[in-house]
Amino acid sequence: MIDPLILVVAGVVVVALVTVIAPKFNVAGPLVLMALGLGVSLLPFFPPFSLDPEVILVGVLPPLLYSAAVQLPAIEFRRDFVPIAGLSVLLVVLSSVVLGLFFWAVIPGLGLALGIALGAILSPTDAVATSIAKRLGIAPRVVTMLEGESLLNDATALVLLRTAVAAVASGFAFGDAIANFAWGVVLALVIGAAIGWVNLRVRERVTNSAANTALSFTIPFIAYLPTEHLGGSGLVAAVVAGIVTGQGATRRFTPEQRMSDRLNWRTIELILEGGVFLVFGLELKDIVQSNLSEHEGLWHGTWLALSALGIALVVRALYVSGLIWIQGRRGRNLARHQGRIDEARDRLDRFEEAVRNDSGSLSRRVDDPARTDRRIGWMRLRISRTMADLDYYRDSPLGWRHGSIIVWAGMRGVVTLAAAQTLPREGVEDRPLLIFVAFLVALFSLVVQGLTLPAVVRAVGLSGDGGEGPTREEQRALDAELREASAAALQAGKLRRRDGEAFPDEIIERVGARITEPPDEDVSGRMRDLLELRLASIEAMRRRLARVGRDGRYSTAALRHALAELDADQLSLELRLDDGEEE
Repeated sequence: MIDPLILVVAGVVVVALVTVIAPKFNVAGPLVLMALGLGVSLLPFFPPFSLDPEVILVGVLPPLLYSAAVQLPAIEFRRDFVPIAGLSVLLVVLSSVVLGLFFWAVIPGLGLALGIALGAILSPTDAVATSIAKRLGIAPRVVTMLEGESLLNDATALVLLRTAVAAVASGFAFGDAIANFAWGVVLALVIGAAIGWVNLRVRERVTNSAANTALSFTIPFIAYLPTEHLGGSGLVAAVVAGIVTGQGATRRFTPEQRMSDRLNWRTIELILEGGVFLVFGLELKDIVQSNLSEHEGLWHGTWLALSALGIALVVRALYVSGLIWIQGRRGRNLARHQGRIDEARDRLDRFEEAVRNDSGSLSRRVDDPARTDRRIGWMRLRISRTMADLDYYRDSPLGWRHGSIIVWAGMRGVVTLAAAQTLPREGVEDRPLLIFVAFLVALFSLVVQGLTLPAVVRAVGLSGDGGEGPTREEQRALDAELREASAAALQAGKLRRRDGEAFPDEIIERVGARITEPPDEDVSGRMRDLLELRLASIEAMRRRLARVGRDGRYSTAALRHALAELDADQLSLELRLDDGEEE
């Protein structure tokens, strides 16, 4: 018997080494880990290996999805929320029903409800599997849609699975199914948002970075457990908590907290994601053997899995084709929408000018100038955001090539594997066959689609079409705007030391806009004032960054890159100041 601790330590070492080595050979790390797991399981001295599916559903998926949600590009996610919701809900339901009808027709004695349950297991794409697609330089809009779909479609699949399994014992009621789904999603949204809000408020008061990060490790489980206990989707609650936390971190957390979170969660994500694929490979031998003992050969389960994967891909291709057609039609109407926005902006300009000039009867209706200014500012923000959205749709259109990638990158993975093993042991005679089919669908999906995805990307001409980072032009424009904010705050006399005191006038006159350049003198006397002034200017830049992040003019990647630069600059300056105080 192998010591479990040895397995865990060896697994972490293997995941780390594969993560470093696999990219050098242009091979997806998850596929290498799966192959290694299968190879180890075939060794004669290695005992049969199986992992309780609850470990995956409760111990692995919540932190994995939470980590991905924290890093979700919120601006782009909002812009494509409708198609993402369609992929996450409508496509999963459609695929589950079609697959359910197929299994009901070809597996003797299998009821329709159980067929739909298996269809629900096979329908959702997986966040872990989608990580393969993120490394290929695909257009950021496509990556956002794939990632958003994989984060949200688990709720649809698991609620549908729960409803179908209940129908096996008590009969199917369409109204109850709709009610259960709505309750599960709404409850998850409420609890997840509440946990995310409390998380931000509590952790902004915990100044110790290590303790702060330790608290962050509990958030996905705090969101998951009560939601599941009340009948909701705990995975959606973890995702919502992650989105709320990710959006509030810029305003609520310190640079140390953000950096600590980013590095520690990246490590956890690496270990959990790699561990899932390693476990998948280790379990495959036992799954095959158990199926061989109850069925004559593997062909029956193999052809069912291949047929199911083919049906799922055909349904996905048809749905995505309709989605691309709708998006193309929407793109053709951008000019008309642009004209309406220009007219709205002109009307707002005339209204603001009339208010400023205090003219005619209009001024008598403006009895609260401060409130009017707030409303004008809100309307300008809405107009600016809408114009930025239109520019985004115009600059990042979705065509048949992008649709091909969306179809082929929709791989099955850990959710399919874990959900299959939750099928009840009582009343399901074909349970080993159904689990075997689910494992094969996930295996074929990852191997065939995962290995051929780079070739498909090259074939449709999208290789290197995009990436996760901001463009150089966009980053330069954002940097210029932040420097402008710093200079404006300096000229207005709004910058203050960390203790709240004002800077000497001679320092302000001497530095001017040069505070945006990093100093390299020793920390002493007047130089301390310069460093303090630069720290204050960084805070002014961060406030401007928060404002421009709301109007949508810059991508999430550019905003996060700029924030990381400001955080690194601030930490460096504070370290120099602290060293100077110690001397």
